[in-house]
Amino acid sequence: MNDFEFRTVPSLISQTGAATRLGKIIRQEFPAISHVLLVTDAGFLRTGLVQPVIDSLETEQLKVSIFSDVIADPPEAIVLQAVANARDLQVELVVGLGGGSSMDVAKLIAILAGSDQSLSTMYGIGNVKGKRLPLIQIPTTAGTGSEVTPISIVTTGATTKMGVVAPQLYADIAILDAQLTTGLPAKVTAATGIDAMVHAIEAYTTKHKKNPLSDMLAVQALKLLWNNIDEACTNGGNLAARQAMLLGAMLAGQSFANAPCAAVHALAYPVGGIFHVPHGLSNSLVLPHVLRFNASHAAELYAELAAIIAPEATGTAEQRCHAMIKAMEDLAVRVGIETRLSQVGITEQDLDQLASDAMLQTRLLGNNPREVTREDARAIYAAAL
Repeated sequence: MNDFEFRTVPSLISQTGAATRLGKIIRQEFPAISHVLLVTDAGFLRTGLVQPVIDSLETEQLKVSIFSDVIADPPEAIVLQAVANARDLQVELVVGLGGGSSMDVAKLIAILAGSDQSLSTMYGIGNVKGKRLPLIQIPTTAGTGSEVTPISIVTTGATTKMGVVAPQLYADIAILDAQLTTGLPAKVTAATGIDAMVHAIEAYTTKHKKNPLSDMLAVQALKLLWNNIDEACTNGGNLAARQAMLLGAMLAGQSFANAPCAAVHALAYPVGGIFHVPHGLSNSLVLPHVLRFNASHAAELYAELAAIIAPEATGTAEQRCHAMIKAMEDLAVRVGIETRLSQVGITEQDLDQLASDAMLQTRLLGNNPREVTREDARAIYAAAL
C-alpha cells in the first residue's frame, strides 16, 4: 500500500434547510464575527433563495454584504474586483453561495482580502502564503465539489485557465442543503451530476496519490450519483434525490482533492475556455472518448466501477470496462444533454487549437493512467466531434 496524506474540510453539515441556519452556525463557530460577505452570481440572486440566508444572518445581528458579479469561468478581473470590494468593506468572513465559480471566487477573496500577495504568484500547487479569512461554502449545484477542494480555477486570458491549489483554500465549513438546488433545470442537473461522476472516476483511476480513503469516497460518490441522477433530472423537486446528489458530489470532491483529476478535465478545459461551454457539459462531451483511450491502461479499474453503473455486465475486465463506458454514454443521451462537440459549435478546424491548449494542462495530464500526446488529444477530440 502506498504512503499517502489525506486532507479535507474539518466541518460538514448535510441537512435539507441547513442554509437557513447559517446565522446561528456562524454565531456558534465564529462568535467574534460581525460582517459577512456572501459571494454568488446574479442568476442565483434572482431566484430569491438567497433571502432566507440573509435573513438568518441579520437575525443574529450580522452585517451582510453581497458580491453577485461572479460569472462562469471567472476571469482574473472579476476576482480582483471582488477582492478590492471585500477590502473596502472590511469583511470578516466569506460565504461562497452558488456553483463552482462562486465558491472558487469566495476562496480567493478569503485568501487575498487580508494578504499582500498577488494573485499571479499563487497559480500552481502550494504557492499561497499566509492565512485567510474564515470561509464557509454552500453549493447550489451537485457538481464541482468545490466546497471541499483546495482548488480555485481562474480564466487568465482569452481562453486559458489556471489553478490555485493550496491547503489554505479548504473551507472551515461546508453546508449541503438540497433546498438550494430545487430550481436547477434538468440539463444543468444532468451536466453537473456527470461532472461529479467524472471526479469520482478520475480519482479512482489517477496515476498519482490514489489511496484507500479516496477510493472509498469515489465508490460511495458514484453509487449516490448514479442511483439518483435520473430522478433528480426528471423530478427536480425530490429533496431526497437532490440531497443524495449533493452528498455524492461532495464525496467525489473530497476524493479528487486528494487523488487528483486527469485527462478528462485537461481536455474539457479548452472546450469551456474557448467555446464557453459549461464545465460539466465540457467534461461529459469528452468523457467516453478519454475513457476508451485509457482502457488499455485502466480496464481493471474501470471494470471495478462497472459494478456500480453497469452491474449487469459480465465477462473479462475489458468487456466490463466497455460496458461501463457505454453506460456513461447512454446516461448523457437519457438525460438529454449534448453528446457531440459539433452540437456546441466546434468544427474540424478547431481541433488543432483544442489539442494545443489541452497540452498546457500539465497539472492534470500527469495524473492520467495513459500518457497523452498532442496527437492523442487531437484524435480524442476528433472522436468526440
